[in-house]
Amino acid sequence: MHNPTLDLIHRHGSVRNYKSDPLPGELIETVVAAGQRAATSSNLQLYSVVVTLDPDKRARMQSYCGGQGHIGQAPVFLTWCADLSRLERVCQAQGLDHQAGMMENFLLAAVDVAIAAQNAGLAAESLGLGFCYIGAIRNSPREVIELLGLPHLVFPLVGMTLGWPLKQPKIRPRLPLDAVLHWERYDPAQEPDHLKRYDQEMIATGIYDNRQVGPQDPLDPAEYGWQAHSARRVSQVLRPHLRQVLLEQGFELK
Repeated sequence: MHNPTLDLIHRHGSVRNYKSDPLPGELIETVVAAGQRAATSSNLQLYSVVVTLDPDKRARMQSYCGGQGHIGQAPVFLTWCADLSRLERVCQAQGLDHQAGMMENFLLAAVDVAIAAQNAGLAAESLGLGFCYIGAIRNSPREVIELLGLPHLVFPLVGMTLGWPLKQPKIRPRLPLDAVLHWERYDPAQEPDHLKRYDQEMIATGIYDNRQVGPQDPLDPAEYGWQAHSARRVSQVLRPHLRQVLLEQGFELK
């Protein structure tokens, strides 16, 4: 089944090479406004977006995010934030107590951020722009919070580079549909076969060449596929500092 929207979605690839051409403010606003049209729980809209254009600030952001070169290369960097501070101020004005520390409220904000950011990304691609999510923004959240002046109850969840692609990105295969789609009840019975086939598809793309992770002994590249790469990655203890920084920002996660 095909239509222009489905075709655009299926052409998605993360862009890590950008032209230096600046983006007009109106274009950035168009992309973020499209993000705002995404679904949001109870219309709470628990997110904010900080735009970084200044080259020096983008260079600092690059250093906070593991030195990824496309952060400094792209003319625009968007920081998508979980934002409960707006409703904190609304509750104060209404004479009510804001239950900002509840886990549910943080989850609502995280889901809102993800849906809005993806809407914005799709809009950007429809305009010929490219983007790449930057999860490494959570490597140094205190530094990012200071750089962007984020107040109490605002937390940077994910970054996004944005600009005109220097070249078209590679489109990576995804897991077989049958590995993620279950009818009526969850059933992983055929999962080993699906994952074995997907391993071979991913190895064939060359994405894991010289990119083996973890302290384990290196594997034969012909055997290092999605399962080996993913298992090694999630077996590492990543960003243990996040809970403390969330607490410092007022997210108690009760």
